[in-house]
Amino acid sequence: MDYLRMLTLRRKKAHSKFLKMNSKVYKTFLDLEKATYSEGNLSTKVKELIAVGISAATNCESCIQWHTEYAIKAGATQEEILEALEVAIEIGGGHAIATTRLAFEVMENLNSADYESAEY
Repeated sequence: MDYLRMLTLRRKKAHSKFLKMNSKVYKTFLDLEKATYSEGNLSTKVKELIAVGISAATNCESCIQWHTEYAIKAGATQEEILEALEVAIEIGGGHAIATTRLAFEVMENLNSADYESAEY
């Protein structure tokens, strides 16, 4: 849980810094993120599951924390997240396995009283 909290605090600190510095590129990224995960031909849940797999395959711990949480918020089950992680393992091999451990930690802790959301 401490590692998840540290990731969250780092993300929020960087988010605030980018906004304070009025980063046009970062603001554009936030708009892109909003557009990407909105409902379309693919549901937000499916898009978040895809992002979980990509996050694991690319070894992005901050990404996997964020997208595991948001996949659950979009209605994904632990079994669906597991399948997305399994696809990532097939694509990414060993380093993807290491990153999937963090997704399990998010799933285990998301509903605990002291979990701090990855949300900005």
